[in-house]
Order: sequence, then structure tokens, then C-alpha cells
Amino acid sequence: MNSLQLNAELFRELSIIAEDENLMQKAVKYLKKLTAKKQAMDTTEYIMSSPAMVDILRQGDEDIKNGNFKVVTLDEIWK
Repeated sequence: MNSLQLNAELFRELSIIAEDENLMQKAVKYLKKLTAKKQAMDTTEYIMSSPAMVDILRQGDEDIKNGNFKVVTLDEIWK
């Protein structure tokens, strides 16, 4: 199924529940969850595509594992 067909099917299915506000709210809530998941995956893929970022993350994991970190409060961050 191509993108145009998928869009048509999505709108067909939504039109079936369009008059039921409760079902539409559930559909929107689920679509928002899917969108957030997709955005998180895209961000992860973007970060992991950079060897420099992967090295920074690995070093951070090592620092945490070895106790080489300092706990700071939000107030300290925003000063």
C-alpha cells in the first residue's frame, strides 16, 4: 500500500468514528503517542549517525559507571 492509499484508508476509518467524540479523543491520544515515539526514534537515529556523538555518549556512560560525575541541582544549572 502506498502513502496515498494509506492516507485514504486512515481518513475512511476516522470518518466511521467521527461522530463519536470519545472515540475520536482516543484516536487522537493514540496518534499523539505514535508521533512522540516516531520523533524519539528519529532523534535517536540522528544522534547515533554521528560518530562524535556516539563517542560522547560512550564516554558519559563510562564516567557514570566509574563515578566520575557531580550531582547538580536545577538551580545550579540555571545560574
